Amino acid sequence: MTSRLTALLSVSDKTGVLELARGLAALGVNLLSTGGTAKLLADAGLPVTEVADHTGFPEMLDGRVKTLHPTIHGGLLARRDVPAHMAALATHGIATIDLLVVNLYPFEASVAKAGCTLEDAIENIDIGGPAMVRSAAKNWQDVAVLTDSSQYAPVLAELKADGALGAATKFALAVAAFNRISNYDAAISDYLSSLQPDGTRTLFPAQLNPRFVKLQDLRYGENPHQSAAFYRDLYPAPGSLVTATQLQGKELSYNNIADADAAWECVKSFSPDTDGPACVIVKHANPCGVALGADAAEAYGKAFKTDPASAFGGIIAFNCELDGAAAKGVAKQFVEVLMAPGFTPEALAILEAKPNTRVLQIALPAGGATDRERSRNAQDLKRVGSGLLIQTADNRVITRAELKCVTTCCDKTFTSR
Repeated sequence: MTSRLTALLSVSDKTGVLELARGLAALGVNLLSTGGTAKLLADAGLPVTEVADHTGFPEMLDGRVKTLHPTIHGGLLARRDVPAHMAALATHGIATIDLLVVNLYPFEASVAKAGCTLEDAIENIDIGGPAMVRSAAKNWQDVAVLTDSSQYAPVLAELKADGALGAATKFALAVAAFNRISNYDAAISDYLSSLQPDGTRTLFPAQLNPRFVKLQDLRYGENPHQSAAFYRDLYPAPGSLVTATQLQGKELSYNNIADADAAWECVKSFSPDTDGPACVIVKHANPCGVALGADAAEAYGKAFKTDPASAFGGIIAFNCELDGAAAKGVAKQFVEVLMAPGFTPEALAILEAKPNTRVLQIALPAGGATDRERSRNAQDLKRVGSGLLIQTADNRVITRAELKCVTTCCDKTFTSR
């Protein structure tokens, strides 16, 4: 037994782990590690003990069994404030483990690859990693658990500043750890539940495990008496509303977000490279103006003329950078939300005079049909009583040649521009 802290590092993705280990070693922390991670640390000249030497039991079954041992889980699970736990460790010569650093086999990345076989997927299901993470997270008051490289620097900084991690930090790390395990298990369930007897995968798995991350609480929902929050997909698509940066304006409401999504999904269906500048105005979830133009100002002018009354207090989206000329036009009306891939300094200066207007900048996909397709939802979901309807999203692209005008107004035939 030792009074020095002990850290167990066992990572699949080794990004940043060497820097973390160096920082821990400089603080006098004992380093315990497995396989490739141990070799990485040893090759860097750091003092490290391999898990096999620590447990007295070699890795076996091609690495399937290496940390599933009482010496490991006893060191993680023992409560330091329970004398019987500590006495049991002393009886069996088990040292406590105070910090666990684990990331899991890359199951999600493996099954996302074309040609991934069931055998490949199964071999990328981590067993020992999740078991250790659960043990450490359950005993969060005594053990800190790191499951992502983004946590390394803040944890190391707190250890250097305070000599120990606070309860709030350890609890937050434990919550993140359980969330990671939940997402990992859900990904495995999604994959296996989607397999057909012939080895192909269905779009609709036998069990669906959706995962969302909360972005913010909202003041209220569709009506003032309803509570609401805004969530994003676990892995959001590029160019989607949840990736927006709010440059100015009041906090977004539930209805703002719903209408903004309708406007953005509509306007980004027009490619700025092939279709030219486009503007969409949405009011109460329905487009009341959609137009193309030679520039952003002309596109806005045409969209506004479609239904000026409904445009009041609407949501406006552009598929191109908003310049000063377009901003001057938009600033003449009351706008709830204004969205574009970018804003010129002149445009932002003009919009500053409308401080309540919510201005969102959303980067469009890099360009090309494939990138635009990745930015769209693959499926649409609709809640029904105690159930869920799911369908593939209507992402069919309508060409200009398919649009035919069948009406006239004031003896002038409408055109598509």
